[in-house]
Amino acid sequence: MPIADNFTSVYTQDWEINFLQCHPNGYLKQTELCNLLQLTAGSHAEMGGMSFTDMQQHNQAWVLSRMRVEIDELPKWRDKVTVTTWITDLQGSRSVRALEMWLNGKKIVGSLTYWAVFNTSLRKSEALALPHDHFEKYPDRLPTEQAFAKLDLSREAELVAERRVVLSDLDIVFHANNVKYLEWCLDTLDYKPLLRQQLKSFDMNFLRELKYNDEVKIYSGETDKQHYFTIQKEDKPCFALELNWK
Repeated sequence: MPIADNFTSVYTQDWEINFLQCHPNGYLKQTELCNLLQLTAGSHAEMGGMSFTDMQQHNQAWVLSRMRVEIDELPKWRDKVTVTTWITDLQGSRSVRALEMWLNGKKIVGSLTYWAVFNTSLRKSEALALPHDHFEKYPDRLPTEQAFAKLDLSREAELVAERRVVLSDLDIVFHANNVKYLEWCLDTLDYKPLLRQQLKSFDMNFLRELKYNDEVKIYSGETDKQHYFTIQKEDKPCFALELNWK
């Protein structure tokens, strides 16, 4: 698709929170927050001629590698929020994208994401085949207090769940949607701190793709203000998550 006439390097999109996206207390689910951030990133990429359809002309797709989310508060049912996004760095096979969520003129969420170009035919990363000079980069405009982290996979943890990847877990490139990893981990927790909005930030590392019918084990450990997870397939880590509580 061609670059949109109204393309801008800093993009904003408005969303109204619907009841399907909410926890029983009426506040936005953390998983749906991630979906809204990624949908906004996808809209910006499409306007800039780097959509999934554009990428697939070269058998390429953007794959999320790392993501940090910092939460001051979550919106609730019927709230109208604005998500703003821009690119801080894009070169070779990687892109760093910033996102913020605003409510009534107040920033309530910041997120920094690291994306890799993935060849969906060869199943490996490679340099971006599409031009991107029309995207202005903003390396000094950061949405979070801390950058995304490479999480420690060696911490002591215990098995808390096992599952098999099913059809509803899959995305458009036929591997497990990245939000599903977060969902699987959060489902093992006591939900009360989540409903009380005590989760102030979380980091996710996506290490290996999972496909239909893969069997995985979820391991978890905790400290006073932190909860951490790994998802493993055949004793190899596929995903790591770190939750930081207020």
